[in-house]
Amino acid sequence: MFSNLKIWYHQGKQFIPDVRSSKVPGIFRGRPVISLEKVDEEALVNCCPTRAISIAPVAIDLGKCTFCGECAFAFPEKIRFTTDYKLSTNVRERLVVTEGQDHPIEMDKTLIPVEFTSLFGNSLKLRQVSAGGDNSCEWELNAANNVQFDMGRFGIEFVASPRHADGIVITGPITANMAEPLQICYDAVPDPKMVVLAGTDAISGGIFAGSPALDRSFLNNHRVDLYMAGNPVHPLTVINGMLAVTGRAEE
Repeated sequence: MFSNLKIWYHQGKQFIPDVRSSKVPGIFRGRPVISLEKVDEEALVNCCPTRAISIAPVAIDLGKCTFCGECAFAFPEKIRFTTDYKLSTNVRERLVVTEGQDHPIEMDKTLIPVEFTSLFGNSLKLRQVSAGGDNSCEWELNAANNVQFDMGRFGIEFVASPRHADGIVITGPITANMAEPLQICYDAVPDPKMVVLAGTDAISGGIFAGSPALDRSFLNNHRVDLYMAGNPVHPLTVINGMLAVTGRAEE
């Protein structure tokens, strides 16, 4: 016991006390801000590897963005990335950031099913499905449960079986060979259940979008309850998104 107290005395608290207001290092690329500065729009669009940038007006789709920062490097007077990690919403269109606007990405509370707040508000168990992911988002989801971020303190945990889950968290672009296992996993989760897309690959296919190796038909047949942008998604994005979809973001 004394050894544990000594460690606590020297190192302080291991966990982040408030995940809603914690600061991240300046090198982190979060929500971008696009100015009204005039630039070569064709060159701006062409510098994006996933065509996440559109014009008239200039906008960045965070569901497609890899957060590589190439646009900000090439046009620093036009685009800058902030450290805002609250990149989760239940409305796909809200992941599109438009020039001249600088406001946070938010949930549409009217679209949150009442079961999510009444049943999952204090305990949310999720089954994570890597549908062709590269392990980057998977690592960050694991990190959300470590001693620093400690997502478990909010009653949010990942479970081994879909039978014990309240929903699924999908990572990866959903490859053809994972389409059927994904559907089987979803069917095994008891109702009511939620579907969460974690990361650029899951939301849009990312750099693999349009590949014949993908089968994203699952998303055409089921409602998505939470989009968590990032490449990979940050643990603080994960936790704040989960709190928001269960109506606990303002506690």
